[in-house]
Amino acid sequence: MKNKKPAGRILWKIFLGMFAVLFAVFLELNKHTLLGWVLAALLLAAFAMAREKRLRFAGVGKRLLAWALLAVGAAGIAWLSWPPVKAVPAVAASHPKETGIVHTAAGDLTGVYTLDEAVEVFAGVPYAQPPTGDLRWREPQPLEKWDGVLKADHFAPMSMQTQSLPIVDALKRLFGYHEFSVSLSDNCRTPASEDSLYLNIWKPAGQRENLPVLVYVHGGSLQSGQPWYEDYSGEGLARQGVIVVNMGYRLGVFGFFADEELAAESPNGTTGNYGLLDQICALAWVRDNIAAFGGDPGNVTLAGESAGAACVTALCTSPLAKGLFRRVIAESSTTTAKAPTHSFRSLEDALQAGKKTRERLGVSSLAELRSLPAEKIVDELNAHHHLTVDGYALTETPYASYQKGRFNEEARLHGFNLEESGPFLLFGQATLKNYAGYVRALLGSEQGERFLKAFPAATDAEAQKLWADLYSAYYFSYGHYRWEQQAKENGVPSYEYLFSKHNGRLGCWHSGEEIYFYGNIPAGSRLFQSDDRELSRVMSAYFVQFVKTGNPNGDGLPEWPANTGADGRLLVLDEQVRLGDDPFLPFYDFIEQAE
Repeated sequence: MKNKKPAGRILWKIFLGMFAVLFAVFLELNKHTLLGWVLAALLLAAFAMAREKRLRFAGVGKRLLAWALLAVGAAGIAWLSWPPVKAVPAVAASHPKETGIVHTAAGDLTGVYTLDEAVEVFAGVPYAQPPTGDLRWREPQPLEKWDGVLKADHFAPMSMQTQSLPIVDALKRLFGYHEFSVSLSDNCRTPASEDSLYLNIWKPAGQRENLPVLVYVHGGSLQSGQPWYEDYSGEGLARQGVIVVNMGYRLGVFGFFADEELAAESPNGTTGNYGLLDQICALAWVRDNIAAFGGDPGNVTLAGESAGAACVTALCTSPLAKGLFRRVIAESSTTTAKAPTHSFRSLEDALQAGKKTRERLGVSSLAELRSLPAEKIVDELNAHHHLTVDGYALTETPYASYQKGRFNEEARLHGFNLEESGPFLLFGQATLKNYAGYVRALLGSEQGERFLKAFPAATDAEAQKLWADLYSAYYFSYGHYRWEQQAKENGVPSYEYLFSKHNGRLGCWHSGEEIYFYGNIPAGSRLFQSDDRELSRVMSAYFVQFVKTGNPNGDGLPEWPANTGADGRLLVLDEQVRLGDDPFLPFYDFIEQAE
């Protein structure tokens, strides 16, 4: 009997310690403010003192009540210290040095220097009127002039999209990207808004003229993403003499909602491609204003990754984009197959989806739709994240345009990663039991049977590997192969790559190549080794050469021959940069004939 009290005291201290650790982890991962830490410390101290002073609550029920009150107090602290929404600074410094004034057609603005003053950053530069109110679901409208000098020192809100709790994003970074740093300097959330038609510009510091320009379209399945993420920040390429422009554009239901009434009110008879029209508007802004930043409007390369690359390949055949760029870079996606596997649908399907959205929202007119708050309709983005042939931005499918020799680019650099399927199959990996069903569902019964006979699996490991490779080929690499065929047919210089470098971070999963190409591997990161940094130097040098000249080859770089992808040969970007075989080439015949 004498040992029960000491044992009980030890037990509650263990429980309190566990509670304190878990609560601290939550506060950090969910980015709560310093107030939360202070109040949490006070709450835990008060609880511990009450126990030590024997202000205990006799009986099990009262003890449980005490712990319940502790939990309620923690919930209140979480609410009081919830991370506020704050704009992201263009440069992570308290008072970065301001640039000189730049004169654009709509007004004057200043940016900020990076800490070493090697790069000037202009963030949140508007290129069209905010597409809000009556301008929701209209073509982007010309920018109105502003008075005074705009301070372009913070990134504008990301385009309206559903957002996870900060803790969800933190866990993604921790377990997906294998990186997370404990800090109280990032205790905030990033804003999202319909008012998102802004550009971010990185340029080499000082007075420059006729610099090559790269305009980047971010990915995110046309329903998420933002134009300032550190992997594809323009700082790395700006240090190598390139001006980089990243754009925000309308996403999801705000960017790709199609409706017959919208088409009827449009002076161009268009609907469903508002996000694509935003991108064209941004390119026109670059043509008209980039010289003020030292760029050459006649030497623009359009680049994108994932859904951004799908947009790039679509813009290659848009009559509205003709003359707005010379060359293109497309990473890990295209819309050039006869039947694109994602990010594309028919106008009929788009209009039908629009009708269903009206029904779900319970509205019968455009006035009602436009009066709904953005938060009320944002969840419809899952039904609207596809490009379509609207008769205006796209007069026919990209495949049909290439068949007729109608395209806008002079040269292209493009490719895919070895393990594109990685993040998409985390919870859908194949086993020997379900492998055949997955294959038939993807390719159809006839081609599925052919594929299973050609690529049988005898173990779970074989089934998992074959399904992951087929998924990568179907949704990603096959479109690049078809684009290479079209390049050969149309006489376009084309340079295709395969990124297969593993590392401590994303490796060669989807989007893993961007941090290499854009030269943004953090100097102190232990997730990358010396061979990763050397590969990044080579890859970003290819980018710079291509943006400057249309040919990625240059002094000291391994030779990258043009137009080999049509024969299944491409540049392998790994520890050794070399010409190699497309590992998914045997799958393409099955994909081309899929039902």
